[in-house]
Amino acid sequence: MIWRLLVLGGVCVLFLGAGGHGGDGRNLRRTVTFHRTQQGESQRPQERTRTRREISASSSSSSSSSSRTSGTSAQASHGPPFTSCRIPLTPAEHRVLDGSTHETGFNGDDGSSFTLTWVGDGTGVILVLSTISAPIDSYLEGGSSRLYRSTDYGKSFNDISHRINNTFIRKEFGVNAGPGNSVILTADTLVVDNPGGVIFTSTDAGVTFKSIQLPFHLAQPITYHFLNPDYLVVISIDGGLWLSLDFGAKWTKVHDGAHSFMWGAGITLFFSYSPVGAVEADRRGELQLKRTEDLGKTFTLIVKNIFSFGYIGGFLFASVMEELKSPRVIYVSSDQGNNFNRAQLPSASTEQFYSVLDGDEDMIFMHVDNPGDTFFGTMYTSDDRGILYSKSLERHLFGGQTKSDFTNITSLRGVYLTNKLEEDGRIRSVISFDRGGEWTLLNKPENVECDENVKNCNLHIHGEHSRYNRITPMLPLSEPTVIGLVIAHGGVGDSLSSSQHPDVFVSTDGGYKWRGTLRGPHHYSILDSGGLIVAVEAHHEGQVKTIKFSTDEGQCWKAYNFTEQPFFFAGLASEPGTKAMNISVWGYRPEDDGQPMWVAVTIDFQSLLTRECDNQDYEEWLAHSTGSSNPETDGCVLGYKETFRRLKKLSVCRNGRDYVVSRKRNPCLCTREDYLCDYGYYRHGNSSECVRQPNTADETLEVCLNGEEEELLTSGYRKVPSDKCEGGFNPQPRIETIIRPCGVKPSVSPTASQSSSGTHFDTPREKMVLILVCAGAGIIVMVAIASAVFTVRKVVYRNRTPAYRFSNLRIQDDDNCMTADLESGTSSGGGAAFQQDSDDVRAVHGAFT
Repeated sequence: MIWRLLVLGGVCVLFLGAGGHGGDGRNLRRTVTFHRTQQGESQRPQERTRTRREISASSSSSSSSSSRTSGTSAQASHGPPFTSCRIPLTPAEHRVLDGSTHETGFNGDDGSSFTLTWVGDGTGVILVLSTISAPIDSYLEGGSSRLYRSTDYGKSFNDISHRINNTFIRKEFGVNAGPGNSVILTADTLVVDNPGGVIFTSTDAGVTFKSIQLPFHLAQPITYHFLNPDYLVVISIDGGLWLSLDFGAKWTKVHDGAHSFMWGAGITLFFSYSPVGAVEADRRGELQLKRTEDLGKTFTLIVKNIFSFGYIGGFLFASVMEELKSPRVIYVSSDQGNNFNRAQLPSASTEQFYSVLDGDEDMIFMHVDNPGDTFFGTMYTSDDRGILYSKSLERHLFGGQTKSDFTNITSLRGVYLTNKLEEDGRIRSVISFDRGGEWTLLNKPENVECDENVKNCNLHIHGEHSRYNRITPMLPLSEPTVIGLVIAHGGVGDSLSSSQHPDVFVSTDGGYKWRGTLRGPHHYSILDSGGLIVAVEAHHEGQVKTIKFSTDEGQCWKAYNFTEQPFFFAGLASEPGTKAMNISVWGYRPEDDGQPMWVAVTIDFQSLLTRECDNQDYEEWLAHSTGSSNPETDGCVLGYKETFRRLKKLSVCRNGRDYVVSRKRNPCLCTREDYLCDYGYYRHGNSSECVRQPNTADETLEVCLNGEEEELLTSGYRKVPSDKCEGGFNPQPRIETIIRPCGVKPSVSPTASQSSSGTHFDTPREKMVLILVCAGAGIIVMVAIASAVFTVRKVVYRNRTPAYRFSNLRIQDDDNCMTADLESGTSSGGGAAFQQDSDDVRAVHGAFT
């Protein structure tokens, strides 16, 4: 799961999940970092956070609440017991795995961190950068790093530091893999006495490298175009925006004063810049937003006087101050910046924030923080233009370190998982199977029973907030190539509790049904497109030597001791995606001289699963099926059914690298469930009918779109974005139009408004004709205006529960935003729309620590 931190007008906005140009594989995280720390030393990076929120898992005292959230309670208990299947290895299986296990000891390398980067797809190539954390004076002498390369998925490594002349490579963004077999290494070069930095480029997955002297010093990682690795863009330390069209061989400065950038659709590049002489233009709202559609040859000024901008799912956001000293507002464009409209969201105080949780070309999930330090807010979903928003979930949990547990379950369409903070202080997990249309508690796992004194017995899932506090080592895991499979840490009971040891639970139908599968916290990974799951028990202080694996989606497990010399665990690593059959266990063990040695143990399960799957190993499975008595509606979600061909649980075979997901789609008849309640309407109780909100006096409402104020008359329903239903229920409102100016749109380039006509009227006859024409036109316009008074524009928009009237977006100056790094290749920070400071876009990714 990828985190993206977007700050719009001083508002910390987190992007969870992929936002952009799908299908290119760039969202697969190709780089992970392992750190070697002293026993008991915190591995958490220093980050600026908001005031810590002491969230209680129950209505107990503050002292017990603190122990729950810190993850360090010594009195943690186990949750309800469950039985899971354990099968011993046969002697033959043990011999096969022994012959397929490869251990590499990095003797003499005392690096404090190892960064692994996969290059290419299916190449088996891994580049490993070892760096030493040392005082600054050692860097003046060249620093210390080593570069290793593997061509067999980590079974063996060779030191290739000599191929780059033993140059010291940066730790922060030293290795950057792009599309195909391209890779860029960035040297750690002193700015003083050097005209520019040095990079090493390779187009053959690291077999050879070419040294390139740059005419500038990098301020951030070089960003690839998401499809063409020859197109590179970066900002230099002096604010220059630089482009290369030949994979770094030649660079051209295309603009000065650049603040941030990001790729849009095709080869469109958006960037913000400071006007000449502007001081702190981003904080003063004086940045300009430009667009180039021909790789820097020509530019179009899109919006003036912005604080920041972001791009996700085809939506372009800009934070704008419309008038001097007025609140900042967010404008959104769904056509690459040609037209902007104000996002219609509730107003907020300076203490609140807005968070974009997820988005695609159909809709946006937006979190709006509640006033005060409340730990929660309201989640909204947008229309297909990203302009109007309807309430999806109240009391949505948002932790004290700007952490949200919102998770897109990518293994099944329309499924999202998150946590909410109840009024009694308890945290409960909820799940939606229809893209936020309805949220329900998770079902109790089939093999778990709660105590009699537990009032409500449900499964509750640990998310990012728990991982940050080191309660769990991993987030929920799902993959689009493994239909229906979800692996997550959680607990069973009335609510989520960090005073209870988390266990591992698995769902094979996208979250409808669950089973307890492993006791205690684990690190886990999915291999062979779901045909194999591996796990290593998490030990905060102990050493590991055993790996567990399952060939039936977590129903039964086998354990294998992969080494005779246990070591301190650092992390699991496998090729991005799920097609690999190899898993590497990384860590370090103390040597006789007292110095730790990095160790990598790679296990190739392909030798154990030797049989290729055939047609008899697969079965058809109807997604979202609840066993309804009506076969016409069973499995209908967002307007259609999906039937997948997937591996049977009892089939022990290998999917292989050529495996692709096979599906069939069939449309469903429309029902009220395919519609959301429009603005001014809500669903009362358990009814699916949208009824009028009591505090809306009449049916006419106003909203400003495209610079025109429109009165809305609605039938109460609007179709869910991306819903594909046909026929059936179909409310038909009448549509009439009245247009009148409103609002102040973001200022754009004055070129068009300053252009003048080349026609002149000089003779008396021409002037008389002009007067008559103007008089006639004036009469026509007056008649048109009079007629317009009797017409009303009736447009169906949505907003499920109108708790707030549409108003300007009030935004804070909040510097307490978290920052880290992300490998994504779509913007100035290596991710999607990254900028600096509190009004900027930043990227966050979770490295192994």
